Amino acid sequence: MNTLFICSRNQWRSPTAERIFAAGCGLRTRSAGTSKHAKHTVSVKDIAWADLIAVMEHKHKQAIQEKFAKELKHKKIIILDIPDDYQYMDAELVEMLQLSMTPYLPE
Repeated sequence: MNTLFICSRNQWRSPTAERIFAAGCGLRTRSAGTSKHAKHTVSVKDIAWADLIAVMEHKHKQAIQEKFAKELKHKKIIILDIPDDYQYMDAELVEMLQLSMTPYLPE
């Protein structure tokens, strides 16, 4: 399953998720940000590639729905509700991501 993780600047939360779920979870992962200042700003190609889109906050879902309404018509979007309080690979962030994603991981 192709899983796209999205946060604001693609600096801490979404790259952490991309990394921890890339190995041994049955997912192919990418990450992107909604900000024009993101390391990688989410694109039409990212949306087209994804089977599942996991955003960190409600504002990220809203941002991609405004920008990619047509491309998101048949896409599953989940909100992980993870605030921007963590650094890259922070142990608490990793734990929150694992708990939030458990229901969506392939068996």
